[in-house]
Amino acid sequence: MKNIFIINAAHPFAHSGGRFNKTLLEFTSNYYSSKEDIEVRTTQIGDEYDPMKEVENFKWADVVIYHVPIWWFQVPNGFKEYIDQVFTAGHQNGIYKHDGRSRKNPDINYGTGGMLQGTKYVLTTSWNAPHTAFTMENEFFQQKSVDEGVMFGFHRMNAFTGMELVDTHHFYDMEKNADVPKELEKYNQFLEELSF
Repeated sequence: MKNIFIINAAHPFAHSGGRFNKTLLEFTSNYYSSKEDIEVRTTQIGDEYDPMKEVENFKWADVVIYHVPIWWFQVPNGFKEYIDQVFTAGHQNGIYKHDGRSRKNPDINYGTGGMLQGTKYVLTTSWNAPHTAFTMENEFFQQKSVDEGVMFGFHRMNAFTGMELVDTHHFYDMEKNADVPKELEKYNQFLEELSF
């Protein structure tokens, strides 16, 4: 039995209605719910939540799947608040013990106090930016990938808890040139190839 916890980090704000990420949440949930020996739980950012119950979801999960739209080169404000609340509630309660260092030698082992060893995670992001903004010389992201650039801190945050990255999938140009059926077809293939 595998336990999969899916978080939709999108929530309505200004001109962002979060429809694509809601579609991703439903698609991913349906995909895994149809499999034998898989149990799925979901969280929708923007809905009310109890931080302690969310901590239990992280502790329960074998795999956490994050669906994150990128707003101003960061995670959405509601999702950042959720992380702050839930991970703080998880201090010495299943998410992390401490920062990993000892007073005897405080210069080493930072980031090794996580308690979620054995838990894996998958990240998807969605962007208005086209893929070429990350890959072409002299373009905006200076040829740094999503994972090496904007989402580097997010990956280190998960490593701090002890979680291990399985893979990432990024959706580009979703505001001006989205072809949702084609993107979902590629995403389905991504899910088929995931191994955890």
